Amino acid sequence: MSEHIHKSHNKSLILYHFVCPVKYRRTVFSPEVSNTFKEVCLKISERYEIHFLEIGIDGNHVHFLIQSVPLNSAKKIISAVQSITAKEIFRLHPEVKRFLWGGKFWTSGYYVNTVGQYANEEVIKKYLQNQGKSEYEKLHTDQLRLF
Repeated sequence: MSEHIHKSHNKSLILYHFVCPVKYRRTVFSPEVSNTFKEVCLKISERYEIHFLEIGIDGNHVHFLIQSVPLNSAKKIISAVQSITAKEIFRLHPEVKRFLWGGKFWTSGYYVNTVGQYANEEVIKKYLQNQGKSEYEKLHTDQLRLF
């Protein structure tokens, strides 16, 4: 279970689910490459405020569950992860380059979604709609809807 990150002026729990496909959807994750990949991710976690809660490797793409701080945008996080992992995989496993001509490990696109620990979209919507209302109003009136 993830925990809040405490800084001098904030407390946060920000989770991202990323999916990153390998260039040309090539299957390059052998057991050795997968182990190296996970070790590189652990080193990234030690150096940056990027914590890998889960890593799922599926042959031609990788799923990450990452926790970070508000200072790091989703783009900044995934750019650092893709850049460092690609360089290290090419350095430690030069045979992978045979499958990925052009010197790129990852496609330029990726999927990202935020993950909520305490509530989903509907729960938060209902909570926000009831802000500023008395308990009686919450039970007996409808909130004006934007759409």
